Amino acid sequence: MDYIELTLEVAPLEPGRDILMAELAEVGFESFLDTEEGLLAYIQKDEFDENSLKEINIFKQSGFKTNYQLKTIADQNWNEVWEKSFDPINVEDACYIRAPFHEKESNIKFDIVIEPKMSFGTGHHETTYLMIKRLLDMDINGKKVLDMGCGTGVLAILAKLRKAACVIAVDIDEWAYRNTIENIENNNNLEIDVKLGGAEVISNQQFDVIIANINRNILLQDMKSYVQSLNAKGDLLLSGFFFADKEVLIEETSKYGLELSYEESNNDWTLLHLVKL
Repeated sequence: MDYIELTLEVAPLEPGRDILMAELAEVGFESFLDTEEGLLAYIQKDEFDENSLKEINIFKQSGFKTNYQLKTIADQNWNEVWEKSFDPINVEDACYIRAPFHEKESNIKFDIVIEPKMSFGTGHHETTYLMIKRLLDMDINGKKVLDMGCGTGVLAILAKLRKAACVIAVDIDEWAYRNTIENIENNNNLEIDVKLGGAEVISNQQFDVIIANINRNILLQDMKSYVQSLNAKGDLLLSGFFFADKEVLIEETSKYGLELSYEESNNDWTLLHLVKL
């Protein structure tokens, strides 16, 4: 599968880089790498429409200077691209996320090996980091967990390592679906059930914990499905959006009897932990 690589320069770098990342995610870009002058953004070639870049508001704002270039990256180059840029992540000295070519860290309780390729969710991005940190603080022993928009499957893998009774991982992107299967095999978590699709694949199923690290629009669109599939007193963890989007998400979740239990932000990216009453 070929990808489009979008190389972007933005000044000022912050918050320009984060704004670019959020707006590009809205038009289908699925993976990002920070650079000294901006970022690299990736989207499947078949899914890319250059006209979608006209929807990126930051390109029109006088307060930012931006420049971008496009090129096609062949499938066989992905491992080389990621090996040059993927560094291990240590979350709270409890969870260590690394690629197979990194050495295992000693005295870490949860060691997770990820073949990142082009799937979102290695722990480098603030939202994934926030999700991992929250899962480390929660008691999910014996619970049924859904990882919605699983990306690499790292959150599903951590949930299983934390003794969840059942874990289902779902992603609408076939590349992420296959990457998650590969990663659960590499981590000997074969009990995780990986499904290809969107919110429709969880209909008629119930969960104690639902993790959804997706962009704001998808969260709003699928909120009803999440709530219908969440058991009473169940936990819903939402991330993938900016702090400025918090109120619209709180307003939507309150329609379904969800109560805010915890929140945390990192570089303006935000996590909300809600409980179904």
